[in-house]
Amino acid sequence: MNRCTFPIIRVGRHAGFCAGVRRAVSIAMAAAQGNPGQPCATLGELIHNPQVLDQLAAQGVRVARSLDDIAGGTVVIRSHGVGKAEMDACRAKGLAIADATCPHVKRTHRMVYGAEPGLPLIIVGQADHPEVRGMAGWARGPVTVVGSAAEAAALPAMDAALAAAQTTIRDGLYREALKALRTRVRRLDALETVCPATALRQDEAREMAQWADVMLVVGSALSSNTRELANTCRAYCPDTRLIEDVGDLYHGNSPARPLAGLKVGITAGASTPDWLYKEVMNRMNDIDNAALTRVDPQPQETVARTSAPKDAAAADADANASFLADIEATLVKIRPGQTVTGTVVQVTDDEICVNIGYKSDGVVRRGDLVSKDVKVGDEIDVEVVKVNDGEGNVLLSQRNVVSRKNWDALMALHDAGEYIEGVGKEVVKGGLVASVMSVRAFVPGSQLSPRYIDKVEDFVGKPMKLKIIEVDRAKKRIVCSRKAVIIEEAAARKKEAWSKLAEGKIVAGTVRRLTNFGAFVDVGGVDGLVHVTDLSWGRVRHPNEVVQPGQEISVKILSLDFERDRIQLGYKQTQPRPWEVAEEKYPPGLVIEAKVVRIVPFGAFVEMEPGLDGLVHISQCALTRIAKAEEAVEVGQTVRVKVLSVDSAARRISLSIRAVLEDEAFNYPNDIPGEFETVYSDTALTE
Repeated sequence: MNRCTFPIIRVGRHAGFCAGVRRAVSIAMAAAQGNPGQPCATLGELIHNPQVLDQLAAQGVRVARSLDDIAGGTVVIRSHGVGKAEMDACRAKGLAIADATCPHVKRTHRMVYGAEPGLPLIIVGQADHPEVRGMAGWARGPVTVVGSAAEAAALPAMDAALAAAQTTIRDGLYREALKALRTRVRRLDALETVCPATALRQDEAREMAQWADVMLVVGSALSSNTRELANTCRAYCPDTRLIEDVGDLYHGNSPARPLAGLKVGITAGASTPDWLYKEVMNRMNDIDNAALTRVDPQPQETVARTSAPKDAAAADADANASFLADIEATLVKIRPGQTVTGTVVQVTDDEICVNIGYKSDGVVRRGDLVSKDVKVGDEIDVEVVKVNDGEGNVLLSQRNVVSRKNWDALMALHDAGEYIEGVGKEVVKGGLVASVMSVRAFVPGSQLSPRYIDKVEDFVGKPMKLKIIEVDRAKKRIVCSRKAVIIEEAAARKKEAWSKLAEGKIVAGTVRRLTNFGAFVDVGGVDGLVHVTDLSWGRVRHPNEVVQPGQEISVKILSLDFERDRIQLGYKQTQPRPWEVAEEKYPPGLVIEAKVVRIVPFGAFVEMEPGLDGLVHISQCALTRIAKAEEAVEVGQTVRVKVLSVDSAARRISLSIRAVLEDEAFNYPNDIPGEFETVYSDTALTE
C-alpha cells in the first residue's frame, strides 16, 4: 500500500468574519462611499486585522485614535462600541454617526445602562480591551474588571452587583468567574453576554483540535478573539500555529514539519476576512509539494487522496479545481423556501439589496418588506423566493418570514390554550374577518357575543380578545370566537370571587337592582340577594325605603350555595339590634319625635326608629283624662314624646305625650308679657 503523501484538511464551518464584524465593515464601506469627498474615520481600529484596515484606508476610511483627531464628516463607531460619553461627544461635535457597534455588544450596553443606578458592575474580560471600556462607559455605578476566577475570588464582599462578560472571551472562563463571584456577592445578577458565535467557533475549534495533528488558526495576534481561539486549540493540539498571513505558512511561530499525511485543521478568528483564510488554504498546495484534497466537515469520514503521478499542468489544473471547490463549499447553500439572515447593503425606493453570503446578493421588493425603516447595515431574516430571478439576483421576501413566524406563534398560543389579540377588519357573509398578528381570522356572527348582535359592522376597527376554535393547518386558516372568551373569563371571575367568600364574613357590595322581595348586591363579581326581611330590623314595605341602586353598602354573608349559584346576604345584620343599645341611646327624660304606628285600647305605639317601638299609655296621651287614645292621637301622626323608662330585657319603653305638654306649659311664661306672669304661677297651677 502506498503511503499517503497528501495532508487531510478540515476547515471550520464557523471560521472567519462573524455577522457583527461583517456588518461593521459593510457600514464603514457604505459610509465612505455614501459621502464622497467628505472625511470618514473610525474611532479606533474598526476591527483587529491589519489587512482589513488597509482595505478600508484605500476606500478613504482612516483610523482616528481619539475624537480630537476628527474635525468633521462621518465618524464610524467600531464593532467594539464606545461608552455613552463618547457617543454624546460625537453628537456635540456635530459629526455624522455611522454606528457599527456589534448588535450583541449593543444589547449588552442596553442591559448595563438599564440596571439599577448605583449598582456595581463587574466585567469579566481584559481591562484594556476597547469593548470592555465601552461597556464600562454605559454603567451607572462603580465598575470593576477581572480577568480570571482568581481575581474574582479576591474581590471584597458585596451586598449586590451586576456581572457581565466581554463578548469574545471563553464561555468557560466566564462560568468559572461567576462561580467565584457568587462567593463574594450576596445578590449577583449575571447577564448572558458571551457571543453565541464565539462559543460556537470555540467549541468547533476544540473538537477539531482533538482530531488534528496540526491546527492553523488564521487571524491577527492583536485580536483577543483569535488569541483565545489559538489558546483553545493549543490545549488539545500542541502543534497549533497562528497564521497572520500566508507567509507564516513557511515561517510559522511553531516548529515547522512536513504536512504530508497529517490531519490539518483550519479555523479563523471573528475578525479574519474570508479571503485571507481561503488564501491560506490555497497556498498550502505549495507546501511540501502536497496537493489540497478536499474540505470534509465530518472527521470520521475524512480520507486522504492518493493518485498516480501527473504532469505539472495536470497538477495545477487539479489544484485550481480543488480550490474553486473549496471556495464554493464555504458559500451559503440556498433553496426556495429557505429562511436566511442577511445584511442590508443597499436601499433604493423600490427595493433593498441584502448580502446573504451567497455568490450573488438578494433583492427584497418593497411590497415584500415588513420593516419600512430598514437601513444599510441592518440584519434581517428573509425567505428565498427564487434562487435566480432571471437577472442573476436572488429574490427574497421578508413578509413571508414574518407571516410564517406569526403563524407558528399563533399555533403555539392555540396549543397552549391561550387567548389572542385581534382587530376587526371587514364584514363578510356570516360574520367578521379579523387581523390577528397579520393573519386573517374568521369570527362567525354567532361567536361575537353571548347575546345576539344586530350590527356586526360595529366591531370593525375595534380590538378584541379571541380564542381559536378551529384550525386548518394546511391552508393556514383559523376560526375564532369572542363569545368563548367572554364566557370563560366570566366563569373565571366568578370562581375567583366565590373563592373569596365565606359564611359569616362581612364584605363590601354595590346594590345592582331592586325587586319587591329584596335587593341584589354585587359582592366582588357575583350577585347575592338581601331579602326584604334582612334589610332592616324594622318593617319594610319595599327595599327602596332602605337602599337605592348604585349605593355601596356592607353586607353579611348568611349562606352560600355554589351548586345553585345562590348567595344569601343580610344588611341589617351589619348593624346593632335596636334593643341592644336602646337604654344607652334613649335615656329617661329625652324628648324625641316619633310616628304613631298603631292604637290599642290601653294606649298608642309609636316608632322611635325601625325595629324599636315605645308605648304611650292612654293616661299619658293628653293633659286631661280621655276614654280612648284616638281622642288625642291618630295613626300616622308625628308626635313629640318624652322617654319615661327603658327596659331592654323586657323590650319595653314607656313614653309620655302629657309630660312634654306639661314641660311646655311650665316654660310658656318666658314668652308672655309681665302682666300675665301670675296667671301661670306654681300656686295657680297647683290649685
